[in-house]
Amino acid sequence: MENRFTNQTAIVTGAGQGIGFEIARQIATQGGNVLLNDLDAALANRAAKVITALGGRCHAMPGDASDIDFIQSMVDEAVKKFGFVTIAIANAGVTIYGDFLTYQPEALQGVLGLNISGSFFLAQKASLQMKKQGSGGSILFMSSVTGHQAFKNLAAYGMTKAALEMLAKSLVVELAGLNISINTVAPGATITERTMEEKDYDKIWARVIPAGRACTVEDIANAALFLVSPASRQITGQTIVVDGGWTVISPAP
Repeated sequence: MENRFTNQTAIVTGAGQGIGFEIARQIATQGGNVLLNDLDAALANRAAKVITALGGRCHAMPGDASDIDFIQSMVDEAVKKFGFVTIAIANAGVTIYGDFLTYQPEALQGVLGLNISGSFFLAQKASLQMKKQGSGGSILFMSSVTGHQAFKNLAAYGMTKAALEMLAKSLVVELAGLNISINTVAPGATITERTMEEKDYDKIWARVIPAGRACTVEDIANAALFLVSPASRQITGQTIVVDGGWTVISPAP
């Protein structure tokens, strides 16, 4: 367990804090190399410094994970810095709430651009690099319980998350022959810096989650790390829902 990511290089987007940071931290402190992306340069640089101080190998690369040219530059930088890429985790995403009847085109394009296009092209560019290397690898998308259960004012967001799960299934046909696995994690309500800005977020969700508490970033990272580790090489095209049982009964908070 200590060094399960030795000789692995991961690109993790949206990793300046929250779930992405925890995934990056664990990969780097378990022997892997990490190229850590976040749109916020200060967050990305600070996160990389924290991980480096813990003894991990982590390189910050701030930028827009929905931009196709930038996605290619992340792959190129990971190869330049560490020599190869074996893991790509499309964690970056945006949530734009809004009533369906008044939802604006620019909001929809923002959600589609990062959640769908950013994930699609990170998978594509990383897969091309893995194919060139000839040694396979792992790709992970980050979905959501809102891709499984309808949630008020999240039609656009939930649509993108459900789409990512279908994308992972579809890409099995394209990537299995290259020894590349592709899976998805669907987090439920999770305590992060962002969600805790909402008043009593953890307490409200604890009341409606069968397990009696909201998820932690460690809960989500544990599932993510399993799916990109050597232990799961025969698992591909699957989604693991990590939500304390919420989607079983799905009560609104």
